[in-house]
Amino acid sequence: LLSGHWNVIDVCNGLLGGFAAITAGCSVVEPWAAIICGFVAAWVLIGCNKLADKLQYDDPLEAAQLHGGCGMWGLLFTGLFAKEAYVNEVYPNKPGRPYGLFMGGGGKLLAAQIIEILVILGWVSATMGPLFYGLHKLKLLRISTEDEMAGMDLTRHGGFAYAYDAEDDVSGKSSFMMKKVLPANNTTPNEDSPSINV
Repeated sequence: LLSGHWNVIDVCNGLLGGFAAITAGCSVVEPWAAIICGFVAAWVLIGCNKLADKLQYDDPLEAAQLHGGCGMWGLLFTGLFAKEAYVNEVYPNKPGRPYGLFMGGGGKLLAAQIIEILVILGWVSATMGPLFYGLHKLKLLRISTEDEMAGMDLTRHGGFAYAYDAEDDVSGKSSFMMKKVLPANNTTPNEDSPSINV
């Protein structure tokens, strides 16, 4: 819708975003509500991706946006649309549990879901923040620009992810020229700069 053409990766990620979102409340919401949850999750994913681009957050798989953003939406959605009968059926030991705000249950479940989101964000930040900071300081978090441009299949795993036979490759797709990337402050390329023929 936004680019004017279909993108299979975006369609697949949109579906995964819907699955991630409905996971929180799949046992306590109506099927029509699940459809709304999945539809909105696709837009949540688009918004999270735009935010990641704006913040220059490097996540080519969209994992944080997909699981984090859509997962949070799913928790909020459950607090809005959980049906009383389903909540009592799934959790029978304690009648009178809170249910969705839009289903007449008040805001207790929604408040609990918001607290859950904050606890998850705090826990992940407290445990993963120091780990990634340490990896960053030890220069173990990123690969070199050359490895990134050539692809880790080739540079770290010894080959291409997809094999092309010479008879199948009439256009030379399986080889490409990679030029050395110069730092931003070096405006004149050195003629001795090596290029890698892959």
